[in-house]
Amino acid sequence: MIIMDDLEGSYPVRIPVWWGRRGVPGPHPDVEGVSGKFIVIRHPKSFRKIESFLARILRAPKELRRPLDDLNSVLWELCDGKRTFEEICDLMDCTFHERIAPVRERTSSAIVRFNQLGLIGLSKRPFDDEWDIGPGIDPTGELGTPDTKLELEW
Repeated sequence: MIIMDDLEGSYPVRIPVWWGRRGVPGPHPDVEGVSGKFIVIRHPKSFRKIESFLARILRAPKELRRPLDDLNSVLWELCDGKRTFEEICDLMDCTFHERIAPVRERTSSAIVRFNQLGLIGLSKRPFDDEWDIGPGIDPTGELGTPDTKLELEW
């Protein structure tokens, strides 16, 4: 589990997971890879035998979707492993001003939560593209093409 002290000088980086963008751009810093659009993260659901049986009968969705709000969407896109925690905080502060105050606490809290969910890791050096962190990547191979009703760009 990471704590705020772990974030100092670290490079938050997305772990391979399916994600896409949707909607119109909102406030966002003018930096490469940040669109200001809402982010949706998709995960395959894993069921035990009985749960799987019930899911088929009840036609339960086979995936879990995590739509992010505007602040977390920008944070997600900023966590590309090329920017330090401090740089991310500065960009979030310049973009959202008092909405994100106190910026270091709120940003660290969000990164810690993403880490607990297995979505973001930390590196002590810049990320060197060891894995693909872009949109539309399904590391599990279990997700199909997203429903067109979601209007996702990936």
